[in-house]
Amino acid sequence: MLRTHNCGELRIENLNDSVKLSGWVQKSRDLGGLTFVDLRDRYGITQLTFNMDENQQLCAQARELGREFVIQVEGTVIERSSKNDKMPTGNIEISVTKLTVLNASKTPPFTIENETDGGEELRMKYRYLDLRRNPVQEKLFLRHKLAKEVRNYLDGAAFIEVETPVLIKSTPEGARDFVVPSRMNEGQFYALPQSPQTFKQLLMVSGFDRYFQIVKCFRDEDLRADRQPEFTQIDCEMTFVEQEDILSTFEHMMRHLFKTVKSIDLKDFPRMDYADAMRLYGSDKPDIRFGMEFHELNDVTQNLGFKVFDEAELVVGICAKGCATYTRKQLDALTDFVKRPQVGAKGLVYAKMNEDGSIKSSVDKFYSEEQKQAWAEKFGAEKGDLILIISGNVNQSRSAMSELRLHLGAELGLRDKNTFAPVWVTDFPLLEWDEETKRFHAMHHPFTSPKVEDFDKLESAPGEVRANAYDMVINGVEVGGGSIRIHDRSTQEKMLSLLGFTVEEAKDQFGFLMDAFEYGAPPHGGIALGFDRMCALFGGSDSIRDYIAFPKNNSGRDVMIDAPAPISKEQLDELFLQTKPAK
Repeated sequence: MLRTHNCGELRIENLNDSVKLSGWVQKSRDLGGLTFVDLRDRYGITQLTFNMDENQQLCAQARELGREFVIQVEGTVIERSSKNDKMPTGNIEISVTKLTVLNASKTPPFTIENETDGGEELRMKYRYLDLRRNPVQEKLFLRHKLAKEVRNYLDGAAFIEVETPVLIKSTPEGARDFVVPSRMNEGQFYALPQSPQTFKQLLMVSGFDRYFQIVKCFRDEDLRADRQPEFTQIDCEMTFVEQEDILSTFEHMMRHLFKTVKSIDLKDFPRMDYADAMRLYGSDKPDIRFGMEFHELNDVTQNLGFKVFDEAELVVGICAKGCATYTRKQLDALTDFVKRPQVGAKGLVYAKMNEDGSIKSSVDKFYSEEQKQAWAEKFGAEKGDLILIISGNVNQSRSAMSELRLHLGAELGLRDKNTFAPVWVTDFPLLEWDEETKRFHAMHHPFTSPKVEDFDKLESAPGEVRANAYDMVINGVEVGGGSIRIHDRSTQEKMLSLLGFTVEEAKDQFGFLMDAFEYGAPPHGGIALGFDRMCALFGGSDSIRDYIAFPKNNSGRDVMIDAPAPISKEQLDELFLQTKPAK
């Protein structure tokens, strides 16, 4: 071995030990008669000392070391005269007797420090250097610990880990597939899986009653902070279960993870149906760390002469406690926020609850004091509170108010990253209508079972059918989602028909699954949890990138290896493909 110890383990108890250390030069300090070098590996930093009086040649060699040189040293552990209580190894240093340069280094393009001077794009290009930094390494250690504890919990709950294929068949539902041409089958393509959905259902048919997999999935979709073209999910499926069995199993898993990884006792998960989530929060992934729930005001604002409200499908508001002190400048900033294209409101009405009990609003000329007091009663508003109101069509108004609520919650410090508020959202619509294609799409996926009590509406009112589906939400983040699945052929055929599949298309795409349902398929259901999102949530980050060893940028590119990239004409010919010449 090139080392007897790592750079984070030597202590005062090791005084006078002869040791070998290997690592990277963090920095060096030349003080004339003495040269100090900080040696780093993933375990920590140990200070090396070179004494000119004891060995001039060795000291001269040390002075030639640059940042990120890889070196090995031999020496004796001695007590530091100037101790550093901020370092675990801060009581000792190594008096070096031998130095070997294992590899020199060019000057790095950014500093390998906790606080670096490198921008994100530069650090992604040199990701192998960024990965040397403590904050990035700590995020990947967190990822490792989470994965380990997931496996521990699921193994203890009798789940078996089974690998499913990566080269599968493309399907038209959901996001765009990444496709892979087949050299041996001209003109035909594999797809990379967006999820192992059908395979895990087939495992349930096979009798593996509890399956899991920490699996890589792929979606060719537009990117943002919580999305990557390739991502990892904790994929699970169970047989002979109902919805509550699955919710209970994965509540316990999440409590286990928070306890073992963060030493936090997570409270029980409340249940909230989709309709209430949209009515109270304007979102199917509500952040319930703070209040500010919506109140609908149609009955106390409409038909009183204010055209904007009178013509609105929905008038909805929130009450910000203690915010009546907001200045005109602050209120204008909130108005500008909701008018942004990505938020989509046309304007914002406010009402301040004054200390004398009166109400001052931005639409005073349309409403009497008595009428405005009726608004306050809706919210239970008190002196010093601020009411904010948006109007328009239902979906757009709820969406805009949701964005305003989250924005205001952040401004007021109500979205503490060290507070965790979980909730299960249930009873989603089974189908959603797409005006552009003039057909229904599956809210979750085509294999989700309808609620038993809504079964008779599949023919008469498919848009009203609720899904036997559920999402796990923590702090406004959709951590995962799942459903009880369809497990009989006739219901699956009906579902695909509602989604616009012809009999031939359904058989071509999913015939293998429906065939399997005719051989004693048991009732089953499951969930998929976004592992990258979980890592970011546990680490207190908004972006998942730092929890992925080699992530892509916002354009889906790996700027380190410069991918995607063209392939040779010979490869294209082998795959029976043609490509347009580059512009």
